[in-house]
Formats: sequence, C-alpha cells, structure tokens
Amino acid sequence: MNDMLLHGAVMLAGVFLASFSQVMLKKSAGKAHASMVREYVNPLVIGAYGIFLLTTLTSIYALQVIPLYVGAVLESSNYLFVTFFGWYYFGERLNRYKLVGLGIIMLGILIFFGG
Repeated sequence: MNDMLLHGAVMLAGVFLASFSQVMLKKSAGKAHASMVREYVNPLVIGAYGIFLLTTLTSIYALQVIPLYVGAVLESSNYLFVTFFGWYYFGERLNRYKLVGLGIIMLGILIFFGG
C-alpha cells in the first residue's frame, strides 16, 4: 500500500505541474512577440513543454503501480488546479456555477477514495 500511496502522490504532483505549465503557456500567449517564431520559441513556452515532458514521465512512473482508473480520478484534480491558477494569476472570475462544479468534482474524488 505504501508503494501505491507514493506513486499516487507522484501522479498528483505531475497533474499539478501540468496545470502550472498551462499557466505558463497562457502567460506567453498573452504577450506581444517580435515574430511568429518568437511566439512559439521563447522561455515560457519551452519551459512549459519541458514540464509537460516531465509530467509524462511522472505518469509513466506512477502508472507502473497504480491502476489506470485511479490515475484517471487523480487527473480530474487538474480542473481544480487550473481553476485556482486562472483565478490567482489571471483574475478570472468564479461564479456560483463554477464553484458548484468544482465542489462536485472534489466530492467525487473524496467519494472515490473514501469508499
């Protein structure tokens, strides 16, 4: 069980990092670039795709031990992370429908792991 917990934590950390790399891509997309090449080849974009590569490796590592359906449930936490980052970094608004949706996702994750 200890192995499962470790690999699950690695998977969750990878999901968190993937969410953060999406923030990096959005930050880059919101900037003016000198050329089309600079739009796609700049430190934020390269860093974001480097993190995506790292998260792919963490998923491969985690899925060696955890069942695929557990990995899929952990991946759903991406919605929570991305919403938080959007609110925190970009001032995106959260209305009650979004909060209810996030609550349902959290409840689903809790029910899945609690039962």
